[in-house]
Amino acid sequence: MEQAAEKEWKGTTFGNGWMHMWLIRLLRWVDVRVIYAITSVLIIPPCLLFRESRSIIYRYFRERHGYGVWKAAWKTYVNHCLFSQVVIDKFAMYAGKRFNTETEGYDNFLRLAKEEEGFLQLSSHIGNYEIAGYTLVAADKPFNALVFSGEKQSVMDSRQQLFTDTNIKMIPVSNDMSHLFLINQALGNGETVSMPADRVFGSQKTITVNFLGRPAAFPLGPFSVATIRGLDVLAVNVMKTSLKSYKIYVTPLRYSKEAPRKQQMEELATAYVAELERMIRMYPAQWYNFYEFWK
Repeated sequence: MEQAAEKEWKGTTFGNGWMHMWLIRLLRWVDVRVIYAITSVLIIPPCLLFRESRSIIYRYFRERHGYGVWKAAWKTYVNHCLFSQVVIDKFAMYAGKRFNTETEGYDNFLRLAKEEEGFLQLSSHIGNYEIAGYTLVAADKPFNALVFSGEKQSVMDSRQQLFTDTNIKMIPVSNDMSHLFLINQALGNGETVSMPADRVFGSQKTITVNFLGRPAAFPLGPFSVATIRGLDVLAVNVMKTSLKSYKIYVTPLRYSKEAPRKQQMEELATAYVAELERMIRMYPAQWYNFYEFWK
């Protein structure tokens, strides 16, 4: 376990509030496939020319998956197109549209949702996790989602509007670490807390785990939160399977709750990364960490 340097990631959705509201209004009337086509032809190619993400994702395919030059180049384009699609899908949901979802392991969620104790859901920046927030909701157990406090207000407002008739609350990450109190309070009340476990922000404490053949630093916080209380933990990943469909994978993460706490955190981190690697092997083009992850 070690201290990490600040990641080169700002955590906000591209564009300003006016652009976001314009896109939401447009998507109320226009099929998402039309926006997909415009984006893939007119927006993604220039982005690939001028943005550093091009070389980062290209190296990801070459070094982590062992693709040849041309296949890695093509997959880099596909990756950026898919990322634009999941962002568009997010705004389409804000506009009132819905996507077809299939859930694998839903019984794991239902089992924990029926218990009095709270539990932890760990997500990753792959696929489109936000869709899970509108699908895996228990009527009698409040769901608390940890979100980046610097996100654009238009996005936060759209999320809140969707959450109006649900049991979902947002916990913004704050510089004074007060979000830790809210997380602890929610878990103490037997509620569900969801947080990403693949990006370092806030506290810079990390744990190093071998991922796709090379050591990588993961945030220690989520694994620490789980092991302090001996919580049950689920990994939830939502992967795009077609233009209008997603598959949700709900997987229990096992660790020895009677072991020394350091060992518990290491076992839980290893289980999380193993599931993340399983997803990435199945959907290699849906990796959306656009910085030097293995730096």
